Amino acid sequence: MSTIQSTMVRAIGLPAALVMLLLAAMSGANAQYPSRPIRLMIMTQPGGAPDIIGRLLATRFTERFGQPVVVENRAGSNGNLAGEAVAKAPADGYTLLMAHDALFSISPHIYPQMGFDPNRDLVPVASIAIQDFVFAVNPSLPVKSLAEFIEFARKARPPLAYASAGSGTQQHLAMELFKSRSGLDMTHVPYKGGAGAATAMVAGDTLVTIGGSTLEPQIRAGRLRALATTGPDRAENYPGLPAVAETYPGYAVSVWIGLFAPTGTPADTITRLRGEIERFLADSTSRQRLYSGGGMVPHMLAPDALAASMRRDFDTYGKLIRSIDLKAD
Repeated sequence: MSTIQSTMVRAIGLPAALVMLLLAAMSGANAQYPSRPIRLMIMTQPGGAPDIIGRLLATRFTERFGQPVVVENRAGSNGNLAGEAVAKAPADGYTLLMAHDALFSISPHIYPQMGFDPNRDLVPVASIAIQDFVFAVNPSLPVKSLAEFIEFARKARPPLAYASAGSGTQQHLAMELFKSRSGLDMTHVPYKGGAGAATAMVAGDTLVTIGGSTLEPQIRAGRLRALATTGPDRAENYPGLPAVAETYPGYAVSVWIGLFAPTGTPADTITRLRGEIERFLADSTSRQRLYSGGGMVPHMLAPDALAASMRRDFDTYGKLIRSIDLKAD
């Protein structure tokens, strides 16, 4: 028994054995997490990368914890709606957020009054996976390569319309970065989520886009044509496709997805969740399901490395947003 515990025994006059039982019970309360259902908020609509990962992880947590994990998609405002709901929930580990990095690196720059500060009010449990985007066009365009697209787009009158998952999303900024590097003039048409953008592309309402998991089924079915990927190197899930960086060196846009909890969540709860994510990512079946969901690959950084990466992304996107004077709609 520690000095502090002995002092407590003398002060309250309880038998040492009884105090030790009370202390053990208090310690065991945290070890029993979770003892009731967990709510997992997803910042995107069904079909996006956070949704795919969230549902896989919810199934895993349910099996491992013996408690149901209830998934709730709350899309809107670039993740702000889901983020605020979790940030303002009790910090007890029973309300969690599956989000991608845009909530932390982009939203604070374009939403002056968010109602919460994601970088202060949410704590990362773990980054989980990273995904490159793909540059795709409607097959009606007479182009088969990125070089042909650039040549065609330079001559297009009126300028080609490009779809995004919404103003201020990474898909939007990825295309704006491409425009700045290529000097092309294209018209932005924002939709509510990646699924809306993909539907518009297939219908021919827009002719070019950059996106993630929601585009892959359309590309595989031949309803869209992929021209390039946006990561720093070629993507394994699109063998033979060049990276945009091969045309414009230094161009690189990837999205990472992670699990977050309200700031103040007990450290042992964070540790428990992080340990389960580590085991999830070590499982070959889980890794294959991530890959099949749009080329997502495990991306679990150490806490210090994740914090540094988030700071870099915050600064990088802030600079781009200021350069195009982007404001929330």
